[in-house]
Amino acid sequence: MPAAKRPPTKHHPKGLTVLYEDKDVIVVEKPCGLLTIGTDRDKSRTVHTILNEYVRKGDPRSRNRIYIVHRLDRDTSGILILAKSEAAKMYLQEHWQDTDKRYLTVVHGRLAVKAGTISSCLAENSALKVYSTPDAAQGKLSHTEYAVIKEAKGFSLLEIHLLTGRKHQIRVHLSEMGHPVVGDRKYGKGSEAHGNLALHARSLSFTHPVSGKRLTFETPVPDYFTRLVGSIAMSAAAPVGTLTKDKP
Repeated sequence: MPAAKRPPTKHHPKGLTVLYEDKDVIVVEKPCGLLTIGTDRDKSRTVHTILNEYVRKGDPRSRNRIYIVHRLDRDTSGILILAKSEAAKMYLQEHWQDTDKRYLTVVHGRLAVKAGTISSCLAENSALKVYSTPDAAQGKLSHTEYAVIKEAKGFSLLEIHLLTGRKHQIRVHLSEMGHPVVGDRKYGKGSEAHGNLALHARSLSFTHPVSGKRLTFETPVPDYFTRLVGSIAMSAAAPVGTLTKDKP
């Protein structure tokens, strides 16, 4: 099956890169600094508002709309899937555990154990800060698989396989391990000098809610990461929108 084609560049919504689009889903690459969806406290422009305008093509009376499937933190860049119908959204969320989610991150220091899985129960306090708790009744069991890709300049580049998807999971697990994500002012070093959060949702593979085909997307390593740790040799990226297998 040939790879799906990207929409023509001239039709891209401003501020986002569309990696794939059909009548059921849209896959985009979100830049650092953009919210996925607005909050009660923050009504700024978001992925959700940008894509709603995009699918309505300037007609405020249009019934076309975008449905949020999952979120990335404002300062996390990378791949987001959004649905164009309630049914597609429900299918993707119900099958979210079957979605393969991989991130790249640069952390402070060198890890003693170069690969492993961090597991803990995560809870959130009244200050909206997430932390690990020994009380399984209070927190949700969370698993973060990691592997060191490169070490340089006092930093480590990690590949993350997100086995569960809790709020701030990667940032909390790595911070509590003693290796906070570069640029993380909430869970990292108090005197963090780096402007951007070095966390990027690099690849994502999911089953299409209608066709049942397996879609795989992968983005290049961000330039910011290269500036932190130097040149990075990774396995070749999969073609955008590769259809890898049928649903059983």
